Amino acid sequence: MRFAIYTLGCKVNQYESQAMQTVLEERGHTLVPFEAEAELYLVNTCSVTAVSDRKSRQIIRRTRRAHPDAVIAVCGCYAQASPEQVADLGVDFVSGTGDRMAFLEQVQREADRRRAWVQVDDPFRREGFEVLPAGGLEGRTRAMLKVQDGCRNFCTYCIIPYVRGTLRSEPLSSAVEQARQLAEAGYQEIVLTGIEISSWGAEWKDGSGLIDLVEALCSAAPGLRIRLGSLEPRTITEDFCRRAAALPNLCPHFHLSLQSGCDAVLRRMNRRYDTERFLESCRLLRAAFDRPAITTDLIVGFPGETEEEFRETLAFLERAAFSAMHIFPYSRRPGTPAAKMEGQVPNAVREERAHRAAQAAAALEARYLASWVGETLPVLLEEERDGLWQGHAPNYVLVRVPAEGNRHNVMADVRITGVGEGCLLGEPEA
Repeated sequence: MRFAIYTLGCKVNQYESQAMQTVLEERGHTLVPFEAEAELYLVNTCSVTAVSDRKSRQIIRRTRRAHPDAVIAVCGCYAQASPEQVADLGVDFVSGTGDRMAFLEQVQREADRRRAWVQVDDPFRREGFEVLPAGGLEGRTRAMLKVQDGCRNFCTYCIIPYVRGTLRSEPLSSAVEQARQLAEAGYQEIVLTGIEISSWGAEWKDGSGLIDLVEALCSAAPGLRIRLGSLEPRTITEDFCRRAAALPNLCPHFHLSLQSGCDAVLRRMNRRYDTERFLESCRLLRAAFDRPAITTDLIVGFPGETEEEFRETLAFLERAAFSAMHIFPYSRRPGTPAAKMEGQVPNAVREERAHRAAQAAAALEARYLASWVGETLPVLLEEERDGLWQGHAPNYVLVRVPAEGNRHNVMADVRITGVGEGCLLGEPEA
């Protein structure tokens, strides 16, 4: 059977899509591009914002129009949150965010019969972590390893805890074995991903924490770079930094989710830290690592955000000195407490604030990039573009170099000679 997969959303969805691809290929099915003719189309949906819901609906409708006789199976967060809406789009099979293997088994078993079904469980009743094949999507030089699922934070703007359910962590022994397999398969880097990896091990109540997992993985795959996904700022403690700094293959790149630099807005968001605690995390990381990349997410125009509160955020960005940022105008997500809050900020104001925040972020990024000129960085080269090979340094900065021949998946020492647009420029050392 020919199959195609379309993935919307975060790295967790990307991970789960590549795992489903791996399983289907191991069973003798053939992956084709999503635009090609296939017997089965899998759509892995996102529901983090109302815009994500709309994009999910659009791709499902487009797929059904283009391939009226094909089987369409939909899973993911939007399918979990709104299964009836998905089914009404002409979908054959609807599942949610749980038990990917059972979903694939049933899709394969019933694809010929075309008897439509909707099977979505209660995510808060799930027990145990579903271990799926780790790996990378086609052409990737780094692999993703999902080590955690579920969230207990219940931020007022976020639907994800309601569609992903309770905390579930991959057992340490399983994660270590997968890391070893990825090293044997020739990957150069592993990215740890999950809905909230900072909570890894919390449900066991035995003292296990993320740094224990990181130490074990770095030891199991000493020749691979280990990169962390998004972290809750309170994860960063003196003990975490002391132990992390002793791991030579841990990438000094820490994505700390901020969302706002104003304490009043953070309280309305139900974030569990304030700006001073966030700055303490930055201070600890910079004391333990040489110029670590500290990146973040920012939501502007959250309900009730005044111009003064937004200016507090802009001032905070300067204090935190982020190396890069993802900036999002607030998107009203039905089903979340924030959607019902008073003081919804007009779209034009949200967009204008996003533009101002992006300007501040660009200046901070340029400053961070300039600090590396004259240094030598190990760069994992990934692809050729516009006559240059490009890849990422341990701090996840994009580096572009002139190089001849096929340099895919090659680790090269690069002397940094200048700054490009959102990247560093350099020369490979002999």
